[in-house]
Amino acid sequence: METTQTFDRLVRAEFAPRSTYLNTASNGLLPARTVAALHEAAVLRAEGRPLTPLHEDVEACRAAYARLAGVPATRVATGASVAAHTGVIAASLPAGAEVLTAEDDFTSVLNPFHVRGDLKVRAVPLERIAESVRPGTALVAVSAAQSADGRVADLAALREAAREHGARTYVDFSQSAGWLPMAADAFDFSVSVSFKWLLGPHGAAFLVVPEDFGGLTPVLAGWVAGEAPWDSCYGPVQELARSARRFDLTPALFTFAGLRRSLELIEELGVAAVHAHDVALADRFRAGLAGLGHTPVPAPGSAIVSVPGLGGRQGELSRAGIEVSDRAGNLRAAFHLYNTPDDVDRLLAALAG
Repeated sequence: METTQTFDRLVRAEFAPRSTYLNTASNGLLPARTVAALHEAAVLRAEGRPLTPLHEDVEACRAAYARLAGVPATRVATGASVAAHTGVIAASLPAGAEVLTAEDDFTSVLNPFHVRGDLKVRAVPLERIAESVRPGTALVAVSAAQSADGRVADLAALREAAREHGARTYVDFSQSAGWLPMAADAFDFSVSVSFKWLLGPHGAAFLVVPEDFGGLTPVLAGWVAGEAPWDSCYGPVQELARSARRFDLTPALFTFAGLRRSLELIEELGVAAVHAHDVALADRFRAGLAGLGHTPVPAPGSAIVSVPGLGGRQGELSRAGIEVSDRAGNLRAAFHLYNTPDDVDRLLAALAG
């Protein structure tokens, strides 16, 4: 009981949405502490004070994400987008290498491999991705939870299949980091944005690489990728960082100032508690849909629920103060820590109307 009360107290102190917001799979809401930190960062810049605290925020975010991912901070690089991190991985592959992907996965996980033009990119249904790894597969790239409909990949089976055939793995945790426990150490490479379930501002993404960097070349490296960044501002970088920081991109400092506070909140609540809360709400919605005669895309254990044929009602629902997504004709509802059973029931009542 005390744990539940603490969870509710923390959430109530941080969020006051003016709508029934069920669209975290698009953007998470910003906690009050994050909004305050963004304001403080802007004032710092406006007043011309040293930006040292903002650079410290970047390192605090790196460390916090590493704890959530279950890896040392030395394996975490910071950047701006999944696509940029995927591009670094794509650039490392030899011509003709086979990349196995899931059909209709999120574009940022796929497109950098396609635009190479000299890779063999093979797509299979998500449910068959583990069994489709074969001799000669160089890399398997997949989202842990699918953006379009919330289906959760069988990552354990994928890991074993990849090991059996000598393939490397690349997992995008963007739609699961923050509500689904991560075990990034089980994969060669992984990535996540921070503006969805991690509740941060736009403009930050994390890449986890092996201790030996997995053969990646820091093709996007600038001055921040140097072992001594402030001594690497002019001319070629003389020594790249000895950690994954060699893959860093110049940080959006305001973003990391806010994100630091968002990650602190996730850690205070605990991913296990967030997971239990989010999935319980999603299951409540699934049960209610059955009562209305609707069948969602099968995605057991997911905080995302996608309902075929109802996407066209997104505009109507938004006008009624209920925010969901329309994805390929499906209504997508995504449940997170600031949602309540009343939110679920309000959506069900609107769909029944």
